[in-house]
Amino acid sequence: MSPDDATTDARTLAAPDAETAAGFVTDGVEDGALVTLFGRCTVDYEGRAASELGPGDRHVMLKPDGAALVHTDEGQQPVNWQPPGCEHGCRAADGEVVVESHRTTPEESLVVRFSAVAHAAAFDVSDPESLEVVGTEADLKERVLEDPELVEAGFTPLATERETPAGAVDVYGEDDAGRTVVLELKRRRVGPDAVGQLNRYVEALQRDLHADAEVRGALVAPSVTERAEALLAEKGLEFVPLTPRGD
Repeated sequence: MSPDDATTDARTLAAPDAETAAGFVTDGVEDGALVTLFGRCTVDYEGRAASELGPGDRHVMLKPDGAALVHTDEGQQPVNWQPPGCEHGCRAADGEVVVESHRTTPEESLVVRFSAVAHAAAFDVSDPESLEVVGTEADLKERVLEDPELVEAGFTPLATERETPAGAVDVYGEDDAGRTVVLELKRRRVGPDAVGQLNRYVEALQRDLHADAEVRGALVAPSVTERAEALLAEKGLEFVPLTPRGD
């Protein structure tokens, strides 16, 4: 296998306790990683119908796009699943690892309770074939530059990769009131790390520009996690839902 073929960022845990496993899964989901767990668990689904699976050894996969899959040792199809667009969460409760996948339209939830986790892994996936389909951050930047009103009416891009003491801003511009606007672009669903990155750019520009300058920051991505959404509100930052390609 060549270096280009190898997975470059994989994190694993063997037989972690509940608190360690829950923290590991939470961090992986927030980082936009593909997270897997294998162990003894029960599975409960509520939504358009209801189902329960008693204790068994199962493999659970949480994908960055919000999909969740539960596999047994038989067959190619998952025994239960949630579609893309769901919110994943994980916590430790009474010595168990509780994994939840929830969506609101329609209202449905999948709850997996691990009495024991034999193995957990988180992978920062880069799939060139998928990237060709869903686009890259460069494609997202091109969309913004070609049609700035996708961000908001009156937005004017002035520069890309503008350097600040905190790093290079993806797109630097101004709104129709003349206020500075910085955009951080992400090609996939993102968590609090991206919000922190954007906030550092905003704070750096606030220090660099004249004292009364107002700097707005907006995260441009297909979607954000609930924790990221809460942090955006806390920091006074904004979110613009936009995919790299599409209508």
